[in-house]
Amino acid sequence: MTATYTFDVFSSVDGFGSYGEGGDWGGYWGKQGPEFLDHRLASLQQDQRMVLGATTFREFVAMLGVSAEESGLDDPVINRMRSMPTTVVSTTLEAPLAWPNATLASGDAVDVVARLKAESDVPLRSHGSLSMNRALMAAGLVDRIELTIFPVITGRTGEAPLFRGADDFDLELLEHRTFDGRIQALVYRPTLHR
Repeated sequence: MTATYTFDVFSSVDGFGSYGEGGDWGGYWGKQGPEFLDHRLASLQQDQRMVLGATTFREFVAMLGVSAEESGLDDPVINRMRSMPTTVVSTTLEAPLAWPNATLASGDAVDVVARLKAESDVPLRSHGSLSMNRALMAAGLVDRIELTIFPVITGRTGEAPLFRGADDFDLELLEHRTFDGRIQALVYRPTLHR
């Protein structure tokens, strides 16, 4: 049996995964609330392995630090992300990685994730890692897209368009929820559109 692979991604309403210079939003675009944070922690508490591309891994280390002491960020969600077993797919990074429980998998992401899906005893989850996950979607390796939409439009400052350059996909809605009366969480099964 193969492990389920979830592409977990945050978005503004206009499809951007982050904001750049001039955007003074803060984490979660400043829209997080207790329901969302409780859900986020619960979804990460399950036994699973995080899979990250090199760029997202570097961003995590820079933003979150390798420990609460180093970064000053002592948050249950961030602490859980730091403690999860993590595979970093990269052809540019070198071991050892400056992240607790992280292992480096060199090579093509499609090959690495296909192997992980075949060998893993726990589900796989990738947060961000946009170009890697677009390639994995095209290869049919993404079982679920967990898209969390925050109630903002970042037309002027938006960066990292989530699906620009991706193939066309049909999406089957598996789950949907609203948190704190404003954050939409949508879970889809993607199928390459033929």
